[in-house]
Amino acid sequence: MRLAKLLAERGDSPRGIIRQTDQADDLEAIGAEPIVLDIENREISDAVAGADAVVFAAGAGPGSGPARKRTVDYGGAVALVEAAQQHEIRRYVMVSAMGANRPERWSDRIRPYYEAKAEADRYLAESGLDYTIVRPGGLTDDPGTGRVEIAERLDRRGSVSRDDVAAVIAEVLRADNTIGKFFDLLEGDTPVEEALRAL
Repeated sequence: MRLAKLLAERGDSPRGIIRQTDQADDLEAIGAEPIVLDIENREISDAVAGADAVVFAAGAGPGSGPARKRTVDYGGAVALVEAAQQHEIRRYVMVSAMGANRPERWSDRIRPYYEAKAEADRYLAESGLDYTIVRPGGLTDDPGTGRVEIAERLDRRGSVSRDDVAAVIAEVLRADNTIGKFFDLLEGDTPVEEALRAL
C-alpha cells in the first residue's frame, strides 16, 4: 500500500496483487490497480504482463509455519521471477530480510523464515534479471523520516519504518546504480536518495 501510493503519486501505474477482495477498494483509492490472486495456488504470469518492473514484498507472516514460509517467501518469489522472465520484464526488486545472508545468526525458531528468504535471494541473483535485493531490519509502523542507513552489510541490529522501506523501493526502481546489488536497510540519518547514490 505504501509503495503503491508513492508510485501513483509520481505518475506511475502500480498494480497490487492481493489475496482478499475486500482490500481492493483501498488500493483503488490510492490509484493502484488491484489484482486478486493467491500467489501460493495460482499462476501469476498474467498479472504482470506489460509491466516495466516487479516488486516482491509478500510474506507468510509471523504466525505461519515452515510450510507457508516455503510456499510464500520462497515459492512466491520464484514464481514472480519466472513470470518476469516469461514477459521479458528485466527489473525485479526483492524485499528480503536483514540477516538472510547471515546464517550464523539464525535460531531454530526463525530458521525456516531466513532459509526461505536466503534461497529466494539466491534464485533471483542467479536469474539473469536486473535485480536489487533490499534487506530491511525490523519493520515498524512509525511515520517515515526519509532518512536511512544503507550498506551491503550493517553490523548492527535495528528497525526501519514501513514508510521508509517504501520510499527506498520507490527510489530503487529508478536508480540504475542499484541493479545487481543487495543491501541492509535501517533507520538512519542519510536522505534516501543520497544513501542509494552511495552504493
